[in-house]
Amino acid sequence: MSKILVLGGKGFLGKHAVRVLEQEGHEVRSLSRTDGCDITDLGQITAALRELQPAAIINCAAHVGSLHYVTTYAADVIHDNTLMIANTYRAVQQACPKAKLINPISNCSYPGAANTHYEPDWQNGPVHDSVLAYATPRRLFHAFAESYRKQHGLKTVNWLIANSYGPGDYTDPNKVHALNGIIIRLIKAQRGGERTFEIWGSGKPLREWSYIADDARILVASLGIEEQTYPVNFAQNKAYSIAEIAGIAAQALGYDVQFVFNMKMADGAPIKILDDRIFRSKHPDFRFTPLADGIRNTIAYYKEVL
Repeated sequence: MSKILVLGGKGFLGKHAVRVLEQEGHEVRSLSRTDGCDITDLGQITAALRELQPAAIINCAAHVGSLHYVTTYAADVIHDNTLMIANTYRAVQQACPKAKLINPISNCSYPGAANTHYEPDWQNGPVHDSVLAYATPRRLFHAFAESYRKQHGLKTVNWLIANSYGPGDYTDPNKVHALNGIIIRLIKAQRGGERTFEIWGSGKPLREWSYIADDARILVASLGIEEQTYPVNFAQNKAYSIAEIAGIAAQALGYDVQFVFNMKMADGAPIKILDDRIFRSKHPDFRFTPLADGIRNTIAYYKEVL
């Protein structure tokens, strides 16, 4: 089997990608600040890639957090993510140009006014202002992939992925997507005997949710894809409101609670649903984890670590 490098391999998605790769018998290495390499430093990542010489790189490295987090720390988020993308492509070109890059791209990079997200419309309009600092660098993945393909022949597989949730994420609700954040806060509220639960915003925005283990499986499956520079949706074409997922999670917890809505908190884009036609044409047999099962698994994880 091949030597595969996971950038951000100690993070939420990276840990799951490492696990799937190991299960398939690959030689796997992780590279992140936790592993002693700062990807915002071109010299550090170039030296690491020159030493490791991976056959492929699954790029899970990102500076990310909740909607509130990426607004509060907007300058840090856009700076770090732009540097990491630029440095990764330059380092690969200089140190291991035959390595394939596999990039998960958040679907928040779609236009903020879009409802159903269809790949040809991906950059046809500005991102939602609430995610400007994080979503704008995500669009750079295609520009870098195409530019380095044209000049240096680098190969890339790009995916557009919905809001991820599942076991293994942060325990701070400000550092996770909404679904995991709701589960964390619900568990704490239930333990504290609270009879009401605050949902940040109106609870109306519709989101497609992607179970983290499914994300990892499609990234590892991408080792068998020659090239996919223009990104494809990793999609189910199914969405739930924030209030709905809170209700599903509360039911799974056996928690009889009344929801109240904090309208002072930003909602973000009203609808994010990924069109699945292209994905299904390419991967007709892929089976997604049902939302209720994923929520139960996530609850079990957080009950252990909180």
